[in-house]
Amino acid sequence: MRLRHSLAAVCGALALTATLASPAHAATGDFSYRFVGLDGYPQSVTLHDPAGPECITIPEAADPGSSEPAFAPHNDTDAHAIVFTEPDCTGDSWTLRPHGRPASDRLKLRSVWFAG
Repeated sequence: MRLRHSLAAVCGALALTATLASPAHAATGDFSYRFVGLDGYPQSVTLHDPAGPECITIPEAADPGSSEPAFAPHNDTDAHAIVFTEPDCTGDSWTLRPHGRPASDRLKLRSVWFAG
């Protein structure tokens, strides 16, 4: 009888550990944006299944002193995406619906947060 209880406890602990060790995803799907590259031409980036919940600062637009903001975000994930005008999820913000249409080039961003 004790062997069964011990075995059940070990299996439960392993299941809990496996659950906690799996990566957290705030969103499933793709989030894309555009930015002006060093060559002066627009380029596109897509984040596949962005991790979270955490603030994601757009690397190509992280430094307001030396780079233009990213633009035209498209949230094709299953979560709301909150885009911010400044790094570290600060500044003005706009919320993009899950599986929404691409935003215009006028919507600028430097960071994004996915709300599960």
